[in-house]
Amino acid sequence: MRAVTIPEPGGPEALVWAEVPDPEPGPGEVLVSVRASAVNRADLLQRQGHYPPPPGASAYPGLECSGVVAKVGPEVTGWAVGQEVCALLAGGGYAERVVVPAGQLLPVPAGVDPVDAAALPEVACTVWSNVVQVAGLAEGETLLVHGGGSGIGTFAIQLGAALGATVVATARSAKHDRLRELGAAHLVDYREQDFVEEVRRVTGGRGADVILDIMGAAYLGRNVSALATGGRLVVIGMQGGRRGELDLGALLAKRASVTATALRSRPVSEKAAIVAGVRGEVWPLVEAGRIRPVVDRRVPMADAAQAHRLVEASDHLGKVLLTVDPAG
Repeated sequence: MRAVTIPEPGGPEALVWAEVPDPEPGPGEVLVSVRASAVNRADLLQRQGHYPPPPGASAYPGLECSGVVAKVGPEVTGWAVGQEVCALLAGGGYAERVVVPAGQLLPVPAGVDPVDAAALPEVACTVWSNVVQVAGLAEGETLLVHGGGSGIGTFAIQLGAALGATVVATARSAKHDRLRELGAAHLVDYREQDFVEEVRRVTGGRGADVILDIMGAAYLGRNVSALATGGRLVVIGMQGGRRGELDLGALLAKRASVTATALRSRPVSEKAAIVAGVRGEVWPLVEAGRIRPVVDRRVPMADAAQAHRLVEASDHLGKVLLTVDPAG
């Protein structure tokens, strides 16, 4: 088979479409013939040498895919050859075939294009586990989403709106109209506006009940300032740096919390539990049309370097997909 390899860390040109050995499913695993994968920020970091795959994971990038079950390993029940699926991966999505733990498989939701389904697993699992499981977002609360135009952001806006929350999102102004269509009630251009002031303004001074943050250190202090009393800040990215100063007095006064989580490095059992939750609680919203995959464009997987350049420029909205030609 062919896969996108990274012989040496570097820029987008470091990605090489090459012949590699075929994988074989072991006990509890399923082999998927890939139709598409999606580009995530973690893939860019892996390409640069800053985010190696966890032990035992595929060396190829790609944290999600859609495709067709090609082979079922021993001890697997509930899945059969020929089923259309999508999957959460620890790596390996940038390939023609990938081995997946059975607990990380999801059926393609009814009404969703089988290729576009590749845009769902990673964002659905990340957003649901953090916004619902960790932060406990409730109907009537306010959710602040940073990076509203990203894959994570576009999904979080839709999920927050579907759960009955008022969603505030930060994004470049050129993306605001599309994000309103997805359910954002208020938009903030982070380059020209202070999101703390805007959140206070639209909430009557109360602040955000839940903040989903991809920036890390650069936004830490302002995120705490933007929290409501009893607010929950969940940090899932470090695009703005690793180390920041936390005002514990401000956090104590608000009886608020700060949580940081990662998905890729979790044990298989934890990922399976998250996937089961997504299948039970999020997939019905997708099948009802209340949440949909947001795909900026499709790029042939052999041109993964081009896709990485697009994502690095941050001009896209939603996901950039890498597609595999089934005809070879």
